[in-house]
Amino acid sequence: MTAVHPLPLSRVEWKAAVRIIRSAFPPIDLFEDIADPADWQLLLSAEQKTNPRIMATIGNLDLVPAERRVGGPGASYLMAPFTHVSMDRPSRFTEGSYGVLYAGNDFDTALFETIHHHTRFMTATAEAPGWTSQFREILLSVSADLHDLRGEDAASHPALDPDSYAASQALAATLRADGSDGLVYPSVRHPGGECAGLFYPDCATDPVQGRHLDYHWDGARVDLVREAGGGAVYRVVEAL
Repeated sequence: MTAVHPLPLSRVEWKAAVRIIRSAFPPIDLFEDIADPADWQLLLSAEQKTNPRIMATIGNLDLVPAERRVGGPGASYLMAPFTHVSMDRPSRFTEGSYGVLYAGNDFDTALFETIHHHTRFMTATAEAPGWTSQFREILLSVSADLHDLRGEDAASHPALDPDSYAASQALAATLRADGSDGLVYPSVRHPGGECAGLFYPDCATDPVQGRHLDYHWDGARVDLVREAGGGAVYRVVEAL
C-alpha cells in the first residue's frame, strides 16, 4: 500500500466554485422541499409504504450522517453525490463505497475536468461523432478546512497521478476515517486550476443551477461546447 504522508490543513473559501454534472437527473423532492433534515427519516419511512421505488430516487440516506445533511432549495446538488454511490463509479478520492462532491475553483477548471472523463467514456464505448450528453453547471460556495495537496512538489505527489487512482483513494480513505472534510488540490486536467473533493454535503452552500451545456464529440475528443439556452458555441482549444 502506498504510504500516506501528512498534509497541512487549509481554510478554503470559494464563493464562485463550479461543479458540472449530467442533466439527466431531476432535483429530489425530499431534499428540496423539506428544509429540516431531521424530518427526513420519518417522512421517508411513511413514503416508502405507498411508494416502494422512493429509495431509487433518494439513494442511500444512511451514507450521510444526520448532522451533516443539508436541505432546502438546491440541496439535491449537494446531497445526491453522497446518497447515490456505486463501486462501478470510482473516482480520484473514492473507490465507490462513499460519495465525494467535486468542484473546481472556476468554470474552465470544472469544464476540463468533465471533458476528460467524458472523453474516456466516449472512447471506451466507441461513440459516433456528434452532439452528445447535456450537462448542467452548478454554482456553489465551498467553505471548509481541507487537507491541502497544493504545494511545491504537488506534481509529483502520487495522489495526483493522472492515470491511476490507487494512491489517491488510499489517501482519501485514511483521511476520511480520521475525520477529514476533504481535500483541495491542483487540477490534473487544467493547469493553474484548483479543485476540491468534499467528503460531506455541508462543506458547500448556496447551490444554484447555471447554464445547460452540450458537448460535441468529433470521434476522438470533445472539440466544441455549446450553451444550450443561448446557442453560443465555443471551441475547446486545450484538452488534457
